[in-house]
Amino acid sequence: MQANGKNSEEQGSRIIRAILDETPLRAASFIVTIYGDVVEPRGGAIWIGNLIEICADVGISETLVRTAVSRLVAAGQLAGEREGRRSFYRLTDAARAEFAAAARVIFGPPEEASWRFVQLMGSSAEERMQMLERSGHARLSPRLAIGVRPFPNAIMPALVFRAELAQGASELKAFVSGCWDLAPHAQAYRRFLACFGKLADLSDGAAAITPEECLSARLLLVHQFRFVTLREPRLPAEVLPADWPGDEARRLFARLYRRLSPQADLHVARNFVTLTGPLPKATGATEDRLRMLCDEAASGKAGDLV
Repeated sequence: MQANGKNSEEQGSRIIRAILDETPLRAASFIVTIYGDVVEPRGGAIWIGNLIEICADVGISETLVRTAVSRLVAAGQLAGEREGRRSFYRLTDAARAEFAAAARVIFGPPEEASWRFVQLMGSSAEERMQMLERSGHARLSPRLAIGVRPFPNAIMPALVFRAELAQGASELKAFVSGCWDLAPHAQAYRRFLACFGKLADLSDGAAAITPEECLSARLLLVHQFRFVTLREPRLPAEVLPADWPGDEARRLFARLYRRLSPQADLHVARNFVTLTGPLPKATGATEDRLRMLCDEAASGKAGDLV
């Protein structure tokens, strides 16, 4: 039994290393994921030593962590505090609002589609149009875009028209395929499924990876899913291709997140510290996330992980 346990741990470590090989990481972006997954739902500021330790587990050096934290402070996303010789960092109010919006997409139920036409006014239209495109809108002309997602406030001044389909429903799918290139988003979801499907093999106790590895694996899971789902236009299901892989990817994300969380959260409670003491293992916010993911996890067949 002991040998089997050791082999299982080695198997889990190999899978995490394989995911890292397929998942290039940038320090600042991964730190954003740490705050979004671990810190924001628990509040407070965490010690930079915790950031250095968890980043080291995924191959990011201390120098890169400190440089990235400095840049995030300069960008207005983090604010620093000191207690003795220790430095702690918390999210700014503006960053917290941004993180909350992203968390609703990552962990919450699908948004209700709300079609909008956005007509850009004023100068710098091209720069703001590119911001709209990055937020999932489709360019119809140099100043006109359409989408179903919230848009960044930085695109203002603009005229925003809410739209309802009055007729021609049978043509809507063709209209969408002409406006959006969905192939890159579908490919990103399929890469996510291929990469993190390896973790589905750890179901039913097949690999007893350590709490520290569970946290690393969950952070990598959130990091990649965040990139894929926040970049795609999140169009309503009725206009998506029949073989759209987004739903399967979301189910896999939900099931793996729930599978990894008990041990990952145990590692957080044992090792992560804020100004007032250890971070809690669970809060109302972390439990809400797990509840929201429960229905997603139960709705598909992406491995019996719960």
